[in-house]
Formats: sequence, C-alpha cells, structure tokens
Amino acid sequence: MTRMLIIGPPGSGKGTQAERISDRLGVVAISTGDIFRANVKGETPLGLEAKKYMDAGDFVPDSVTNRMVRDRLGQDDVAEGFLLDGYPRTVAQVDELDQILSESGTRLDVVLQLTADDEELVTRLLGRALETGRSDDNETVIRHRLDLYHEQTEAVVGKYAERGILRRVDGIGAIDEVTDRVMAAIAEAVADEAASA
Repeated sequence: MTRMLIIGPPGSGKGTQAERISDRLGVVAISTGDIFRANVKGETPLGLEAKKYMDAGDFVPDSVTNRMVRDRLGQDDVAEGFLLDGYPRTVAQVDELDQILSESGTRLDVVLQLTADDEELVTRLLGRALETGRSDDNETVIRHRLDLYHEQTEAVVGKYAERGILRRVDGIGAIDEVTDRVMAAIAEAVADEAASA
C-alpha cells in the first residue's frame, strides 16, 4: 500500500504527518503547498501566478495545479509510491488524478482525512502566522480558506468514501498521538485490502 493521499483543513497538521508517514514507510511526500511556496520564493512565472491566489486565500486554479502534479507524478522517485498532500482539492482534480494514475496502471490505495474543529484550526493557524511571518495567514484569509475547504474539498472526501478507501483520523492532540492514529489507520486499510483480495 504505497499510493496515498492525506487531506484535511488548513492547519490540521497534514504537512507534519505527511513527513512522518514518508519517513516511516519510505514513500515520497508530495506537497503542492511546498511546491507553490518554492515557486513563489523563486519568483517563477508559476509562482507569480500562484501568489495572487494564495495571498487572497483562494485555491490555485486546477489548470496550473494539474499540470504541476502530472509532471511530479511522472518523475522516477515516485514509481514505487507516494503520499500526496494538498491535492486533489476539488472533484475536477479527483478526475484528473484518476486519469494520471490510470495512464500508469495504478490507483490510490488509501485516503487519510485529518479532522479538526474550525475554531481550533483558526487559533492554531494564527499562532503559526506569528511564528513564521506567513503573509497568507490572517484571520480573514484563514476563515476564507476553511470555508473553501468545506465547500469544495468535502466533496472530494465524499468521492473517496464511496470507493471505500477513506480513513478518518482525529487531527487534534499531541503530534505523536496523531501519528499513532494515522499509522493505525494505514495498517487497518492494509488489512482490509488484504482481506478483500
């Protein structure tokens, strides 16, 4: 079980847990947010385009994001597996990812959804903004991003739930506790797949 997706609202700890899953399972973690931020910092054409949306708290358009993810999933280091963080965020992106994976004869094995209360997330993200000086984290933008998550991304969660590959994990608590829950959910998904094979 090596092709995974981690999904959850902004501030739910996806990036931290993705790194830990990557370390423990030896799969490449692919964060669209990190790629966008690297492009913004490098002032690449993609970065300049993405920054306009990111600063407003909006999602970067599917056309830009899909192109970037397709390129990334075509690289050699993901041939044996990957963990996507931050993609797909819309139903259209789910369809695009299905197409990308079907072209290589693969599919997603498990989708992990980190869950958290909105007010907890606002507090967490405002704290992070103070620590890191991120221009895209103020309360108005944070609440807008949470609204977008609920409007668009929850439909993505629904699609994966219908396929029976979704595992919900409580994202609140100490980082180690959340990691233990995440690893247990992956183990459960592996056991379920083995039982149905």
